[in-house]
Amino acid sequence: MGEQAGLSWLAHPKAREGQSEMIASCLETLQKGGAHFANAPTGIGKTAAALAAALEYANSGVQQKTVMFLTPRQSQHKIVVDTVRKINDISKHDKISLVDMIGQSSMCVEPFAGNRGASFSLLCANHRKNRQCKPWLTNAPGFERRILSDPLHVDELVEMSKTHVENGQKTQTCPWKAARNAAKEAQVIVCDYNHLFIEGVRNASLKAMGLKLDDLVVIVDEAHNLPDRVRRGMQSRITPTMVRNAISEVEEHYGNLQRVSMLNDVISDSLELKRWSLEVCKEFRQILTRKFKDLISELGNEDEIEVEANRVLNWLEVAFDKVSAHVSQSKLTGETIQFANPDKKIRLKLFKELLETNEVDVDEEGDNEPAAHLLAHLIDVLDRFGGGTALCLVFDGQGRDGRIVTHLLDAGLVAGPIFERVSGAILMSGTLNPPNMFADLLGIPSKSRGQLILPSPFAKERRPIVVATDVTTLYRERSIENTQRIRDHICSVAKNTPGNIAVFVPSYSALEEIFDGSIYLPGIKLQTESKTWSKQDINSLLIDLEEAPRKGRKILVAGVFNGRLSEGVDYAGGILDTVICVGIQNAPPSVFQKSYASYIKDKFGQANFWRYANSQPAVNTILQAMGRPIRAMGDRALIVLLDRRNLERTYSICYPPDIRMNQVSDFEGSGRFAKRFFSKVEREIET
Repeated sequence: MGEQAGLSWLAHPKAREGQSEMIASCLETLQKGGAHFANAPTGIGKTAAALAAALEYANSGVQQKTVMFLTPRQSQHKIVVDTVRKINDISKHDKISLVDMIGQSSMCVEPFAGNRGASFSLLCANHRKNRQCKPWLTNAPGFERRILSDPLHVDELVEMSKTHVENGQKTQTCPWKAARNAAKEAQVIVCDYNHLFIEGVRNASLKAMGLKLDDLVVIVDEAHNLPDRVRRGMQSRITPTMVRNAISEVEEHYGNLQRVSMLNDVISDSLELKRWSLEVCKEFRQILTRKFKDLISELGNEDEIEVEANRVLNWLEVAFDKVSAHVSQSKLTGETIQFANPDKKIRLKLFKELLETNEVDVDEEGDNEPAAHLLAHLIDVLDRFGGGTALCLVFDGQGRDGRIVTHLLDAGLVAGPIFERVSGAILMSGTLNPPNMFADLLGIPSKSRGQLILPSPFAKERRPIVVATDVTTLYRERSIENTQRIRDHICSVAKNTPGNIAVFVPSYSALEEIFDGSIYLPGIKLQTESKTWSKQDINSLLIDLEEAPRKGRKILVAGVFNGRLSEGVDYAGGILDTVICVGIQNAPPSVFQKSYASYIKDKFGQANFWRYANSQPAVNTILQAMGRPIRAMGDRALIVLLDRRNLERTYSICYPPDIRMNQVSDFEGSGRFAKRFFSKVEREIET
């Protein structure tokens, strides 16, 4: 490919510092069919570099590959679409075709679009089956060609679907259907992690797009999130109430099948199987009710206890055995199942599939996923991972009868086989540190991985870091006095900051404790993050932050690590002058955290377990927050870390080696540091 391979696909006339190196190293790994881990700071243009490398590789073989660009948040799609537009503006290649997709419900133009999850899917399926969804029934090949002719943001695509003119007539079509059809021919597809790492979504999406895993060159943005996202995707829960609701749903479906059988005067195998699944659900509920009472007794004064996966699987086996003894076999034909002496795996798989295919009518105002599908997901997780040590089941007393929640401990069991099958992958983030840790956690073997760590191009004097040594959020050292010292630091720094300030804390409870109404911020407007904030709320806040300096005002934004404000929000244009990070977000003690640490220790060794399971994830959340205010070379910002533990070796080794930390011993010192910095360093407006 030559020394300059990939630069012809770059979105800039000239490569920025670090981009050529990133493109070359990504291409080297892609050509081996591996996964490349790029720890690249904001400012070098890593989205443009990753796309340049991926497009070069995708177009270099005999058969063109499709670039699938995955992001964890919808807000990050815009950067990808804008980058491809820039490539098309300056490139000598043919225009790149792109399809930007989000969830089906978020692209829907029907009145029930506000529903989520399986509830929406069932409503949508019913409307299509009954031929009530006119946009779905309307084909608009001209609109699909328009999508491919020039990259569209998904919002633009949805709006255009409402006004598109086909053959001289206004033709409203389903934007989600049109996008999936267009994706069959697109060079770049932008979508969420779920399209690749949730099995049901992946199978449906790739089939509809006419793609296979080995057709894909995958780019994973904000890849430090991926291990947790994969593990959370395997999380499920079970309660006796959930099984009771599943019984009602299966009864409804069974009744519908019965009516069809009576009309046709035929008793089908599907009817007999559905009756079997109904009887199993009823038996399982009785067993579960008894067993949950036993678990409540075992719980005693504890908040939660661990339950072995085999224990729950055995409860299902008992239900199968009891039902099989009295279910008629004479009407079961073919190779479906032999109940007298069944294979456990076959029986479990059959029960899961019957629950998955259970069809019920869904109220248009409902937003809950059908219980039968939830039970099927639980069985799938138990079946796939219950035989090993990578699954942790936790029982707690929440709800009416208590609940069991499943936690997958190893994201690599899901992600590893996927990365092995795709044509190649680029995983990138400003906090993919250390790259080998993330490769380990995602199950990517050493021979299949490449890595690059790029230093920050920003001058250190434009983003100094100061650590307060008189405060901490360490549990045993928390006190009223410690919290007040944290407030004093925030007030002192805010007072000496000329512009807007962002404060990030470990949890919503900490947010309420610190900003309890007693903090005194004269002349500063306080905006506290809420769990209920929408995309529109975030956009409105960004506008307020941008306008505040022009109006001679200051805003202090208070949010949580890993929340809506600390990741994925682009505070461009120098709209933040200071970021204050309170504490270190270590996971609280729990049965899950203990099991996770033990699993990591067994798999990756004593030397790695604390860093992999605790300190590195905690520091990476701080690094993400620290990166919010510096978005361009001319920006400048002060970073204040309010926890002395940042200086301890346990955590200091988790920071990039080129980071230098200054120290202050009280709030007066942090205020003086802020005043001195802002008097010496001004933001430079780039031209």
